[in-house]
Amino acid sequence: MTETADTLDQQVRTADLDRWLSSRLVADDRARADLITLYALEAELMTIPTRVTQPLLAEMRYTWWAEQMDGVFAGVPRKGHPVLEALTDLVARHGLDRAPFDALIDAHIGRVREQPHDLDAFYVGPMQVGVRILAGEGHDAAVAPVGLVWGLAQTGRAKEASSLKRAANGALKRLPPEGFPAVAHAALTDPDRAEPLKRLRLIAASLVGRI
Repeated sequence: MTETADTLDQQVRTADLDRWLSSRLVADDRARADLITLYALEAELMTIPTRVTQPLLAEMRYTWWAEQMDGVFAGVPRKGHPVLEALTDLVARHGLDRAPFDALIDAHIGRVREQPHDLDAFYVGPMQVGVRILAGEGHDAAVAPVGLVWGLAQTGRAKEASSLKRAANGALKRLPPEGFPAVAHAALTDPDRAEPLKRLRLIAASLVGRI
């Protein structure tokens, strides 16, 4: 693992343990690092409101990130920024679309403005990007129900999430096994569960391909 990859890996482990644990299911080092790059971007965006004292300052920082996407998708990232440099390489190698990234940043700006969570932008879109990184194109429809379940659970709507789980697992039957680590974290419904138990739950989920 390169120094940058190790730095991003530690960043995600600290900021987003559940998805860091699910990334351990990826056997290939390069593919795992690619997934971590995506999660590192999300970690950067998630922590902005905790670093500033005023909504306007948070919105300005999100606007800065939105502007940086121009360089990322043009292949000329801001030098010296490990997340942007790694993301630029990731986008180029996998031919990723820009739309989910713009939608995610816009959704964060919406939250600063006290708008409701955009579940598609916050949860479904990034999960679909993760699957594209691991398993290629053509799996968005299989992933969308799982992303929605995860989003509902993350926003305190556990009963709704539970009611959609059966349909989500049905859709996952169409997902290649190599893509499952990008959705596996949806199986973790208890944020307070001990890490060893989370690892066991993820292993069990990956064996059957269900969340």
